[in-house]
Amino acid sequence: MSEQRQITEQTIETLFTRGSGEYLFARWGRPIVPVVFGVEAGTLATVKGAVEAVVALAGHKMAETDPELGANLMIFFFRDWQELLEVPNLDHLIDGLQDLVVRLDDQGASQYRVFRFDPDGAIRACFSFVRMDAGLDEVPAEVIALQQAVQMIVLWSDTAFGERSPLAVVRGVTVLRPEIAAVIAASYDPVMPAVARDPVHALRLAARASLRQDAATQAVRDLNREVGEADQGPPDDA
Repeated sequence: MSEQRQITEQTIETLFTRGSGEYLFARWGRPIVPVVFGVEAGTLATVKGAVEAVVALAGHKMAETDPELGANLMIFFFRDWQELLEVPNLDHLIDGLQDLVVRLDDQGASQYRVFRFDPDGAIRACFSFVRMDAGLDEVPAEVIALQQAVQMIVLWSDTAFGERSPLAVVRGVTVLRPEIAAVIAASYDPVMPAVARDPVHALRLAARASLRQDAATQAVRDLNREVGEADQGPPDDA
């Protein structure tokens, strides 16, 4: 079993430095109101449970409705990207939807997220798209739900998890990595800004996340129970 990874300034910079080289961090500036499309009742409860658990981990809030948007976290599950073109009014919410669908279809993409921001740069809304291809059909609903919840809670870099998933496997059970849990919790520390573009933010966030690592390990166990996973201890390297 691997040791828990140390959180450093470089760790944080990697998570929030985009492929363009720009450092950009943002967290939600308003309570999160999720709605899920394209799943059965049992899976719906699993997805919403994962969102609730990750929001609680962050110390953020949820609400019954957003006064401006109604729902500000929309998660779509479907079989073919073209199905998005049939969703009523989605083209009013996603600029250039048709071109986006063509591009993602050509790439064979299985997931994509679109964020919208308040004037100050905090996250205002997130649209998460999950195409259930043959590969994802083999993945438990709890794992997909947890991954979606983690990826929407802050604006991670577009390259953040290209080489290493935010999740890990522990004795056959998929869990959130404690160091990622610590970063999420530290990101919502009231003394930290909702938006940051200066890499010095990484140093401040790393210091706070490091202090939260022990608590994050227990939080990961609690989170796994919330989304239906077993309490299995710290994660092995994936």
